[in-house]
Amino acid sequence: MPRLEELANVALRVPSILVLDLLYKCDIEGLTEHLKAKNEDMLFKYKYVIWNMYYIGHLINLVVLVLPLRHIVTLYLHILAALLLYMGHQISKDYVREELQYGYEGAVYLDSLAFNRFVSAMTSQIILSTLCAFLMKTRKVWLFSAHMLPLLARLCAAPHATLLTVNTFSMGLTGAGIAVFLLSNLFVPYRLARAAYSELLHLEVIELYRLLAVGISLWNQFAVPVLFSVFWFVLFILTVPFCFFAPDIIRLTFCLYFGIFSCSVSECCATPYSLLGLTFVVSYLALGLLNLCKFYLGGYAAVQNENVMHRGVTEGVTLLLLALQTGLLDMQALQRTFLLSIILFIVVTSTLQSMIEITDPVILALGASRNRSLWKHFRGLSMCLLLLVFPVFMAYKISQFFHMDFWLLILVSSCMLTSLQVTGTMLIYSLFMVELFRSDPIESLDEVIYWVNAVSRVLEFVVALCVVAYGTWESLFGEWSWMGASVIIIHSYFNVWLRAQSGWRSFLLRQEAAKKINSLPRATTQQLQQHNDVCSICFQEMSSAVITYCGHFFHGNCLRKWLYVQETCPMCHQTVRPTPSAQSQASGDAPAAPPQRDEDPDPVAQEGERDPDGGSNGGTQDSDDLTPEQQLNCDESL
Repeated sequence: MPRLEELANVALRVPSILVLDLLYKCDIEGLTEHLKAKNEDMLFKYKYVIWNMYYIGHLINLVVLVLPLRHIVTLYLHILAALLLYMGHQISKDYVREELQYGYEGAVYLDSLAFNRFVSAMTSQIILSTLCAFLMKTRKVWLFSAHMLPLLARLCAAPHATLLTVNTFSMGLTGAGIAVFLLSNLFVPYRLARAAYSELLHLEVIELYRLLAVGISLWNQFAVPVLFSVFWFVLFILTVPFCFFAPDIIRLTFCLYFGIFSCSVSECCATPYSLLGLTFVVSYLALGLLNLCKFYLGGYAAVQNENVMHRGVTEGVTLLLLALQTGLLDMQALQRTFLLSIILFIVVTSTLQSMIEITDPVILALGASRNRSLWKHFRGLSMCLLLLVFPVFMAYKISQFFHMDFWLLILVSSCMLTSLQVTGTMLIYSLFMVELFRSDPIESLDEVIYWVNAVSRVLEFVVALCVVAYGTWESLFGEWSWMGASVIIIHSYFNVWLRAQSGWRSFLLRQEAAKKINSLPRATTQQLQQHNDVCSICFQEMSSAVITYCGHFFHGNCLRKWLYVQETCPMCHQTVRPTPSAQSQASGDAPAAPPQRDEDPDPVAQEGERDPDGGSNGGTQDSDDLTPEQQLNCDESL
């Protein structure tokens, strides 16, 4: 039953949106102009009637759209009962016409043809009356039997003139009953709205978070994304035959050139309702594609770990914003198809970017964790190959099909950036695999990975800078617009300035870390034997180590990666400073004690000095201070 209610909640609201979409497409101005051309008096009589019917149609469909499910079901049952009553009157009308044509006015049981016709009509009328009573949940079948009066009159051998009068009377009686019912339920929507308003006042939804809670509850109750998606698919199915059998030769040629699918999609985004439906459809398609990517890479468990940014919302919002900013709804069919194809290309590039964000940690984890499952490596590499080749192919097709301008340059540059990111990821993965098959580890692997990432980021920065330069040149010497200028400003800030700032900050941090590591004294063999402990960062044996200013021992590479994240000692959290050069040289050969501490040392460091083997005890006692988050940050700095 819950599934059936969810299905009915969506299916019974779709006709209202279809009617609203149809009303939006109606050219009322053109109709009034046509009436004016035919007759001025006709325009004066029917102009306000047409406009009132237009507004009333919008109001009725909006009311039906927001009704609770129980009331919508009741409304459709009443509409179905009304249709059955109409069928009953049509059967009576046809029966009376056939009797007039036959010309027999005697008793129906004395003539076989008249009797068979009477039995067929009466059986149909009884079935219709019973169905109406069943739909209205009542046993008073006679309330829905007014259309049987002509048949009862014929059974009583009434003359043909009387049959016509009785048939007209039965139709009037049914119409009066329907009018009374409508008048008695005319204020039902008003009472429902008043009850909802009273409930809102009772909940005191004055505060913002309560309003948001009510909005989210209504959104889920009406199933807005599913509702508009189903509406768009129904509209698309109804539009495909119209595009295929288009009477206009220009439209038909256009459909054959661009394809029936492109023509139908462009026709299905000509109103705000259909554009909103297309937005949800694109969002669901992107979500399905991202979930398929997760399932292919990590199986069913990966699909369960949802990321808010990988739910297709970005792609749907991108389509909606671009369509509204470019005026997609106000364009003709040919222009709308061109623009919609470009917007869909941009949405595809956004989806590919999300797929890279899913694939990148998976393929790097396979290389770093030394996983030997060939099937997992094949899935990761095949996905990377797809994300490398497909954007290049798409950029090539776009440049061949469209004339290059600023907007298409942004699209092509997005494809290039996608391929560059995948190339960098595959190079790092190759380095991990090379280290896996080597007998000894690569000492400078983190430096190589850093420079691979640095080259990739520099190329991305150059591409973004070229896009900004081309857009600026086109705005200065070509067609200038506020929208183009705003895109250039946003693109300059996010893709140029922030990239440059982040890259320069990372470079300075690495330079500072390298400077500090090179200035720290190296531990001698005697000091390492006396220390007799593991590195507190990687928990591995130390054949070589550096000594910090606070007297703790670490691997040089481990401490360097730690200093990429923060500038404090992992053990005592004192600031790691470069030691004076003279002191570094003095401690080069002799097994001297750790460097002199500050006059006001940290209390944690003082606890490490209470034992004669302060370096060793400090290293073992405080090794638990290294949190998993710090270890993770240290590894991610690669």
